[in-house]
Amino acid sequence: MKVIFAAGGTAGHINPALAIADKMKQVFPETEILFIGTPNGMESRLVTKAGYNFKGVEMSGFQRDFSPKSVLRNVKAAYCYLVSAKLAVRKIIKEFKPDLAVGTGGYVTGTVLRQAVALGIKTVTHESNSYPGAATKLLSDKADKVLLATEDAKKYLKDESRCVVTGNPLRTNIPIEERSAARKRLGIPDCFTVLSFGGSLGANKITSAVAELIAWEQKTGEINHIHAYGGKNKDLFLSALKEANVREDKRHLIFKEYIDNMYTCMCAADLIISRAGAMTITELTEIGRPSVLVPYPAAAENHQYYNAMTLVNENAAVLIEDKNLTKAKLVDEVSKLYADRGRLRLMEENAGKMRKANAADIILKEIVELCGEDSFK
Repeated sequence: MKVIFAAGGTAGHINPALAIADKMKQVFPETEILFIGTPNGMESRLVTKAGYNFKGVEMSGFQRDFSPKSVLRNVKAAYCYLVSAKLAVRKIIKEFKPDLAVGTGGYVTGTVLRQAVALGIKTVTHESNSYPGAATKLLSDKADKVLLATEDAKKYLKDESRCVVTGNPLRTNIPIEERSAARKRLGIPDCFTVLSFGGSLGANKITSAVAELIAWEQKTGEINHIHAYGGKNKDLFLSALKEANVREDKRHLIFKEYIDNMYTCMCAADLIISRAGAMTITELTEIGRPSVLVPYPAAAENHQYYNAMTLVNENAAVLIEDKNLTKAKLVDEVSKLYADRGRLRLMEENAGKMRKANAADIILKEIVELCGEDSFK
């Protein structure tokens, strides 16, 4: 069995592809896998690091504004999409001769899977967000199977007949720890704990608001707070802490540029404050934690808002839109949850109920059903 994977742009597109490929190789070791992506994109680094073969093709996405710079970029993107990338991808497909093409998002997926469809190759696309991206919309009536992370995504597609809700696959199972055990591992007291982060580069508004929240926590009682300020926000965060008169407290406070033991921190938390990327949403439901979500407003098609609403509609999260996020607003929402432990427990239960166990296994089952088990032998 030969399989081509197409994924690019963000870790939220690339990691699901790697998770599916890992599961495929685990169950069917003889499977030959080739990834196609952009040569200088994140996919090139992540895929080769994971040990898979990778072919780079120059292509780019379309800009959504009409500035002169964006117009020029869109002309280049259109040429790549209609001519150069199309020909390059078609050449790779003909040389590799795959039995299946799998796409997990980004403009790479649209280019590769359209060519696979044209060449009569079976195709599967997976959408990790609650609001489908352009590639998924484009392929929803062409791919043999459209796999979705959430039920909500269905209503935005014109053809639901090919859709199967599988959840988002994770490369490794999340090691679930009891709160007290996770807190002990982190070296913090066994008391109410808040975890906050804004992504690997941080988020200015979240970082500033969190500083004020920590000041409130210090006045309120014994509360732990773990915060990742991101790669560009250390000075901003330290300045905000000083302005909020946060006192140094190494017993209850953990501040890092980047959290490299995220699952332990999530298990230790009673409440999590974050953006609403697809994989973050998946982790929240896997571990079962209530959250205050601040969707990144510049995400393509505002998809983080729809991701957040999937949890909000199940009473598993509170939404604060970025434009409405202030120091006072964050303190107000967290203080209400802190005071109402019954509501917090219910939100936690609801988040846990949304867990899609063994998503990678479900996806592989759908692929085997499409291709036939004999194809993998």
